[in-house]
Amino acid sequence: MAIFSYKQIQWIRCTIVICALLLVTSCEPRKSPNHLQQITQQGVLKVGTRYGMTTYFNGTAGPEGFEFELALGFAEYIGVNLEVYPYYSIPELLEPLDNEFLDVVAGGITVTQQRRNEFKIGPEYQRISQKLVFKQGAIRPRKPSDLKGELLIVSQSAHAETLRSLHHEELNQDRDGLSWRETDEQDPEELLQSVLNEEIDYTIADSNLINVMRRRHPELSIGFTVQQEQKVAWLMSKKQDDSLYVKMIEYFGELHSNGKLTALEDKYFGHVKKFNYVDTTLFLEAAKETLPKFEPLFRKYASDVDWRLIAAMSYQESHWDPRAKSPTGVRGMMMLTLPTARDWGVKSRLDAEQSIRGGTKYFESLIKRIPARIENPDKMWFALAAYNIGLGHLEDARVITQRMGGNPDLWVDVKTYLPYLRQKRHYKNTRFGYARGDEAANYVENIRRYYDSLVYLYKDENTVAP
Repeated sequence: MAIFSYKQIQWIRCTIVICALLLVTSCEPRKSPNHLQQITQQGVLKVGTRYGMTTYFNGTAGPEGFEFELALGFAEYIGVNLEVYPYYSIPELLEPLDNEFLDVVAGGITVTQQRRNEFKIGPEYQRISQKLVFKQGAIRPRKPSDLKGELLIVSQSAHAETLRSLHHEELNQDRDGLSWRETDEQDPEELLQSVLNEEIDYTIADSNLINVMRRRHPELSIGFTVQQEQKVAWLMSKKQDDSLYVKMIEYFGELHSNGKLTALEDKYFGHVKKFNYVDTTLFLEAAKETLPKFEPLFRKYASDVDWRLIAAMSYQESHWDPRAKSPTGVRGMMMLTLPTARDWGVKSRLDAEQSIRGGTKYFESLIKRIPARIENPDKMWFALAAYNIGLGHLEDARVITQRMGGNPDLWVDVKTYLPYLRQKRHYKNTRFGYARGDEAANYVENIRRYYDSLVYLYKDENTVAP
């Protein structure tokens, strides 16, 4: 019989307890990391999106687009890198999400009942409506029963779901005079182009896409609204836990509260919501017929700024007329005042080259005087407003914006309060007093629209700024 000392017995007992604990621990299943932890460990967020001018596209300086910038911000928010997987259609996009290859789908997806049933729906961040589009010159259809011809829409899209749910006799595919069908061979932008080419009579498109496309093709006309405003949101797989979903809700909540979501939407869509067919048509005609005469001068003197922006300014100022005059005394291509012309060495304001040189240098000086903390493109829009009403009045508008609870460093907020410079109860408490602030706001938005059109017409060139 073995005899053990007290210390040996204590050691044996401790050993038995430790072995028992190890045995129990080894039998317990290890807790697997949640969805967010997996992403954090891998260091990558996989986001699916759609190719398109309102979502994601490869610009001259790299990836661009409203959805791309939102996704990039979300990846930074959770501290990982972004991997973007662009697809050509919504069905292609949703399949890898359902299979859990993608973490999130951010593709300008409208929220429909079918999608609610199949996926987790993130917070709403936009609203868009569906419009019936036809080509200018044809008889405008004002209701479904007016449709005569071919209506083509993207298959398995929200537009297709809308048409199938309407149950209008007027939209019956067998109705005489109307033929509507779905296609997976073309995307919404291509279908709009098919309308322009008169290959089809109608299509249905989202309101934000139409707003952008009409800056390039004003002949696109709206017949009637097929579907009133719907929510736009990101999607996640229902197979995943809620860890990443909670972070998404936090992210959009922060974007709403700090105004960055509003500013980002304004960057891509704010200036194109207003549309004037005559103005847009005349501008595009002038861009093809008149602009080439002065294009070398804009290129020559716009060293630090995209020459297309200076050209857009000049069109807003003078419609590219070197001898333009206004009752207030400003003259020339860049509509310079006499003191400004003297400051920048312009001897003849009616000389196109001198005016473009002087106006460009003056504008560049304004950019440098905007506070350094303000980032582009807001810095550029502020400088444009200052070109119109002066830095002093712009600063007054920024002060008013702050007093009213807005962000004085965001153009989307300041342009809202610029019109207050006309109101005595506001301008009497400013340093520089009364100003036509509403005209300055419209001035900037007009130039932004012209600039967008020039970027499209000269799309193979690098964009310096904004």
